[in-house]
Amino acid sequence: MAELLLEIGVEELPYQFIVPALTSLKESTARLLNDQRIAFQSVRTMGTPRRLTIVVDGLAAKQTSMTKEAMGPSKAVAFDHAGQPTKAAIGFAAGQGVAVQDLQVRQTPKGEYLFAVKREEGRPTPAVLIDTLPQLVSGLPFPKAMKWNETGVRFARPVRWVVALYGGSVLPIEAAGIKATNQTKGHRVVGGGKWVSVRDAASYMSTLERQGVITDPQRRRKLIEEQIAAICHKTGFQLNEDEALLDQAVYSTELPHAIIGSFKEAYLEVPEEILITSMKEHQGFFSLRQKGTGKLAAHFITVTNNRAKDMSLIREGNERVLAARLADAKFFFDEDRKVRLDERAKKLGGITFHQKLGTMAHKQERVRKLAGFIAAHLAAGQDELRQTCERAATLAKADLLTGIVGEFPELQGIMGGEYARHEGESDAVAQAIREQYLPKAIEGELPKTVAGRVLSLADRLDSIAAFFHVGIVPTGSEDPFALRRHATAVVRIVLEANMRTDLATYIDHAMNLVSKDGFKSVPGFEREGQRRITDFVFERVRHYVRIVHALRDDVIEAVLKSAHGKTIDLVDLVLKMTALETVTTRAEFDPLIVGFKRAHRLVGKEQWTREPVEEVRFQHAAESALHKAVTDERSRVEASVKAGEYERALEALVRLKPAIDDFFSAVMVNADDKAVRSNRLSLLKDVDELFMSFADFSQIVVQGA
Repeated sequence: MAELLLEIGVEELPYQFIVPALTSLKESTARLLNDQRIAFQSVRTMGTPRRLTIVVDGLAAKQTSMTKEAMGPSKAVAFDHAGQPTKAAIGFAAGQGVAVQDLQVRQTPKGEYLFAVKREEGRPTPAVLIDTLPQLVSGLPFPKAMKWNETGVRFARPVRWVVALYGGSVLPIEAAGIKATNQTKGHRVVGGGKWVSVRDAASYMSTLERQGVITDPQRRRKLIEEQIAAICHKTGFQLNEDEALLDQAVYSTELPHAIIGSFKEAYLEVPEEILITSMKEHQGFFSLRQKGTGKLAAHFITVTNNRAKDMSLIREGNERVLAARLADAKFFFDEDRKVRLDERAKKLGGITFHQKLGTMAHKQERVRKLAGFIAAHLAAGQDELRQTCERAATLAKADLLTGIVGEFPELQGIMGGEYARHEGESDAVAQAIREQYLPKAIEGELPKTVAGRVLSLADRLDSIAAFFHVGIVPTGSEDPFALRRHATAVVRIVLEANMRTDLATYIDHAMNLVSKDGFKSVPGFEREGQRRITDFVFERVRHYVRIVHALRDDVIEAVLKSAHGKTIDLVDLVLKMTALETVTTRAEFDPLIVGFKRAHRLVGKEQWTREPVEEVRFQHAAESALHKAVTDERSRVEASVKAGEYERALEALVRLKPAIDDFFSAVMVNADDKAVRSNRLSLLKDVDELFMSFADFSQIVVQGA
């Protein structure tokens, strides 16, 4: 057993590239070793901006040996009447690299055939690694890669050195034009960029640490957190926590050192979102708040990649750069307020939404109308919500033309709300504009106000309807306009706000608004657009309830299949699903479904349409009993479903089990008398329709099957 250490030394990598590269390196290494039949105990990675490192512990000394078998020609073809090998046998043996006399004759289902059996001895692990590690290096994927020498290898940044050690000895590989050694480089400043020798993973980590490089990202993360906590404890400030910024600090440094800096308090007059975003996006600085009040402090924390005796020069340099950034931000903010949002909104006709879908002015007007429609639907007879939503929608996209949003696109909506409040718009309008893009991520914060929810729904449903209208729909992993995220947001807003509303009506209205704008639609959209968009939204519903409610796939499918062409109340659908999931745990449920499916298959096979059941044609008490049970329970099921009491509706269906079982035990549906047969099929059609009125029970999988 031995250890493999591989380090790829590079020019500074963008911090965003490092984690995906280490993940890929770990997976590729494990896959390579498995493919090469080399046993190992564990694979671990380390990384900094200047190095990607992998350590494999417990590597076997050689490949596992294996026996290969190949079937050749039949015995009748391989040997002549005298028992001598024919050209077929000789050729097969030569192709397999074995002697003719070593071929084996085996009995197979097709008769006697020749087999070549070879034992392939495992090669020494170092020999295998020398052949395969260069491809491991050159095969690493990156969002962007470059070529920098005659080898033509593509990598995120030029490779400058390679360390490859197996059991303490150098593996003589060459990757990206670099010959591997046991020499690595320390920190550019603290270590002076000197070459140092290493012999294994332990000495690699300790030697580099003496040279100013902490190779383990988790150690760097812990160190940064401790340093920031110490600064906050000493100064009395509270960190504005940001995991993305912490990741950036971890993977932008080799020797992290957190320091605190300050800026002029006059800049605190600028909205804090601008200051926080400017510090984060331009400089990677952490913002701080005053304890108690929670107000933004005129201070920041930066994590440097250096530890000097006097950090004042570094601090002052960061403060100067930030001051210039904040001055720019304040200038944009002051200039933006000189032009009202109403005036900016008039210029949205100059911004293209999409080449097939017109301008942002087109989109804003559709969103205004759709938001008004949704608001009127939610609060019938109450005009205030509709007016708020329409006014918010009228101004919603105007901030796209402001200097601040041009500099920081992530502040769109937030700045619109800020400027709306500054211009005297109501708090409800300003907050709706601010919340229009929520949630920004799959698990992000949701709009808190009703108007904010309405505006977010209108904006997202318009985008989905518009892109589907022109045939731009997600395929596989491709979703350039984030339509899946929009649909997920719609599902979350409706379900988590418990909005009892008909989503189908909103989808239909969104489609009509897009159509009235005169954009050319894909063939068949006018006829099938509603179904396509509903299916798309239902796919996100499936994902949501599977993750959040841990529901069975067949239960989800049973309810969604029965929802097409009806009112789409997502809250109601989830209530149905949870009630159905609960009843599936009962012992009598699976046998009940077996009986239902038998009835469902029979009427389906016969394509039976509803015909009145004639009691006079009953020939057995079981027919009468089933008819009475269905008649009695139908009214209970219908009343319970109408009242949303789904557990009671399912209880009524469960009570049909004895009558269904007795019917199939007592009578033969396909009776010789056609009138009797038809009557029995009509009775089963009643059973089928009663079950299907709740959900498509044909989708339910019997768990014991």
